[in-house]
Amino acid sequence: MKKSILLFTILLSILSSCKKDDVKEHSESCYTNNNPQSIVHDGINREYVLYVPNSYDSASPVPVLFNFHGFGGNASEFMNDADMRAVAESDTFILVYPQGSCLEGSSHWNACPTGGDNKSNADDLGFVESIINEISSQYNIDMERIYGAGYSNGGMMAYGLANYKSNLVAAVASVSGVMLDCIGQTSRPIPIVHLHGTSDVVLPYNGNSDWSSTQSTLDHWINFNNTITVPTVSTDNSGGMSIEYYVYDQGDSSVSVEHYKYIGGEHVWFSTTYQGQNASEIVWNFVSQYDINGLR
Repeated sequence: MKKSILLFTILLSILSSCKKDDVKEHSESCYTNNNPQSIVHDGINREYVLYVPNSYDSASPVPVLFNFHGFGGNASEFMNDADMRAVAESDTFILVYPQGSCLEGSSHWNACPTGGDNKSNADDLGFVESIINEISSQYNIDMERIYGAGYSNGGMMAYGLANYKSNLVAAVASVSGVMLDCIGQTSRPIPIVHLHGTSDVVLPYNGNSDWSSTQSTLDHWINFNNTITVPTVSTDNSGGMSIEYYVYDQGDSSVSVEHYKYIGGEHVWFSTTYQGQNASEIVWNFVSQYDINGLR
């Protein structure tokens, strides 16, 4: 209990001393340390960790999933925290864990075009496109099945792809993240799954003066995708935490907006399971239903 109180106090101290664009997380490194790939984008050497499953066969095109770490995060550490490698092996898709660029000693993602809510002038949307171009020249990629996911600031980045690169990504997932105010010109219906804990003190479930609420983010995509507005709701507590699952389906191109509400959940990539699925499995099982044209 004392440890929890101390952690809560530290988080509150961080939040009170930072502005909206300065939410920090646990890692200090701006660089990855697990044999990263590198690419020069916008005149800057950028890094990413690439995981190609042993099940990959160049004779058949395979999907790609980007998973973005949180603010201050490290791609190598995040690959261990949000480990999707076993899922990639069983379902045969390529994983990309990009590394955010440095801002005053902390890594970050810009989920908007230059300006607005961006933390810096790093072109992260273009960085993702450059990675796609690079790996598609080396591997047989299914260009209609590229997905974006992320945690915290990385969840913001996933929403940035939905808003500004919907011509490239087929579906996105946000875990303990939020969508920023810069909303782009999404060109087609895009499936969304959002996982969030009700006790998140970094990006509060109900929002605050700086951050949008989970429901307002969901409402944006419910309206955009023209889904039903009254969801199907189910609950499971077999994993040790009560989790409510909301499905807004029947959208244009048969897309859906789905939400996992972790009652008492904190600011984490969730290991607690819903009907036997942890966050990594939930994310993949949702996005993999879709390609760039909608439900497969």
